[in-house]
Amino acid sequence: MSEKISNTKKTTEKVSQVPTADFIFGKQNYMIMALGVFVIILGFYLMAGKENILEDKVKITVAPVLILLGFVIGIFAIMKPKKD
Repeated sequence: MSEKISNTKKTTEKVSQVPTADFIFGKQNYMIMALGVFVIILGFYLMAGKENILEDKVKITVAPVLILLGFVIGIFAIMKPKKD
């Protein structure tokens, strides 16, 4: 009755666990967000034109519309479901 019971097993298998970052958004979401930021920056650039004429259509209409469009794109990028 003097049997030795060994609970340890030798494994030759190496377990390699690389920690992966689990992002909230997917790659496509970040690309859409970057597009939104670019549109916002473009809108502010057009709004800060060199001329001081207030009747300029680009400053009065196009630039604010681009800024609002950029924010809408950003909100869409946040609300869009993540795809792996």
